[in-house]
Amino acid sequence: MDIASLIRAIVTPLVTHPEAIEIVRHETQDYMAFDLTVAPDDVGRVIGKQGRVAQAIRTIVYAVKSPYAKRVRLNILDAPHPNH
Repeated sequence: MDIASLIRAIVTPLVTHPEAIEIVRHETQDYMAFDLTVAPDDVGRVIGKQGRVAQAIRTIVYAVKSPYAKRVRLNILDAPHPNH
């Protein structure tokens, strides 16, 4: 299971600008991290009230068997990734 594809499949129906979804994978010492960026007016939809939607997304992503030796971490960024 490709984690980035899973994140995209979960987030796409939640946002009004699916073309703005960016997922950048990078490795830290402890995690295989995925940075999710969406359009500024979609950030609230992805995070949800009191972070409930974001927590639900993380629960699903973290529950999937990962092909990586490290644990997966999902970061929801509220600004575009600096490398793009």
